[in-house]
Amino acid sequence: MLTFRRACELEAWPAERRWLVEGLWADRAVGIVGGEPKCCKSFLALDLAVAVAAGVPCLRRFAPKQTGSVLLFAAEDALHVVRQRLFGICRAAGVAFERLDVSVITTPVVRLDLERDRRLLEETVVALRPKLLVLDPFVRLHRVDENTAAEVAPLLAYLRQLERRFHTAVLLVHHSRKGASHARAGQALRGSSELHAWGDSNLYLRRKGDALLLTVEHRAAACPGDLALELLSRGDALALHVLDVAPEHLEKAEDAPSPRERIERALAEASTPLTLRQLRHASRMRTATLCDALAGLTEEGRLRKDGAAYRLAVDA
Repeated sequence: MLTFRRACELEAWPAERRWLVEGLWADRAVGIVGGEPKCCKSFLALDLAVAVAAGVPCLRRFAPKQTGSVLLFAAEDALHVVRQRLFGICRAAGVAFERLDVSVITTPVVRLDLERDRRLLEETVVALRPKLLVLDPFVRLHRVDENTAAEVAPLLAYLRQLERRFHTAVLLVHHSRKGASHARAGQALRGSSELHAWGDSNLYLRRKGDALLLTVEHRAAACPGDLALELLSRGDALALHVLDVAPEHLEKAEDAPSPRERIERALAEASTPLTLRQLRHASRMRTATLCDALAGLTEEGRLRKDGAAYRLAVDA
């Protein structure tokens, strides 16, 4: 006979233990940070790592409810890039980088489909007892067919086993299919539907014009509406921030004016010349897009630069 209990005898989970990072990641949850290439998936995963390790709000907004050490394996990025990104997020969050309790696996290759590598990863988890395990990205962690559920399911089951045995939340970074931006967030993930079904907390990033949108899904909690994010650079600080604009108010990409039109409109509406920072805020553009458009407009003589500020040319 299978063991059983009456429903009323099941353990109640206290409210203060329901979240690892309130609103974003459930306590002891496994899940995915997904999105197309260049959507800042790794930045979001590292921001969650800093929040858990240092006890500071993720994205400067979402408070951690559980804190502890973090174990990270970044399979695609060089170690100096991982260090630089963590350092930039720490600066944005006001955290002393030298005190950050994040351990980075430096073994070049880890394959979850190999028994030896699974054993070594488990031994590392046993030694460090991390509150959060971050694996980035899934495609570099195996040699199986991602489209075949029978091959993907055992890898996800192993990660679920780590969570249950060692009470470690597991965050898996994974890619979305190309050209799937109009699909429902979880359905846009590349490979088997097992990946979407596996997650307790899933975060999805996608571009909408120049905006970066975050969609949150939870298995056992209400999901907030989409959030607009921006990757901001302020000196040594480089991190994602939540924009104070409702995503539904963002213009559709196909209807949005071009970057040049947005710059000219912002300058036409301003009573004084605008600096790069002021233009970025007024036009809601990424810095790289803004700088490219400014260079073109200036070269064509449509803009004039007075010191550090820009204005429309009189004859433009």
